[in-house]
Amino acid sequence: MGRPARSAADFVIRRYDLPISVDKYLEIAKNEFFEQTRQELLKCKLKPGAERLVKHLYNNKIPLAIATSSKKETYALKTENHQELMSAFHHSVMSPDDAEVKRGKPAPDVFLVCASRFDDKPSPEEVLVFEDAPSGVEAAVAAGMQVVMVPDPQVDAEHRKMATLVLGSLEHFKPELFNLPPFGDDF
Repeated sequence: MGRPARSAADFVIRRYDLPISVDKYLEIAKNEFFEQTRQELLKCKLKPGAERLVKHLYNNKIPLAIATSSKKETYALKTENHQELMSAFHHSVMSPDDAEVKRGKPAPDVFLVCASRFDDKPSPEEVLVFEDAPSGVEAAVAAGMQVVMVPDPQVDAEHRKMATLVLGSLEHFKPELFNLPPFGDDF
């Protein structure tokens, strides 16, 4: 509509002669938006190849963690239908809700904090990051970590350059390229 929210709400209320205040209209709109968003997040699907990769690494005792820019509530909704798989992860760091993470991506903070929470405290060079977003790739590289990018198709070539490896799908990932145990016949 090209107007600030209050102005747009006032316009709609007057245009349709609605018996409601601007504040009440905005509250209802906000609640409906959040409910629609919640429903969409609950439908969050894994990227093709993600389950196979996570189970393979977990079964081979490779420590796993999640470093995300999602807020705790959003992360919980995205992962709610994948709890069994999420149990493979040692820990998760949600940068907006974590006091140790001072700056969000593309700063390296979330990845450095995440790595520091593993029991064996790996050096950045020992950490492999999987990312879909250019800012995440930039953050991982700034942290001194290798990064496999699985971008959305609309991410241009310029934003893919920093990644150690770019794949169209996790289904094409070959663990042995990073000195990890290769996939066996069990997958």
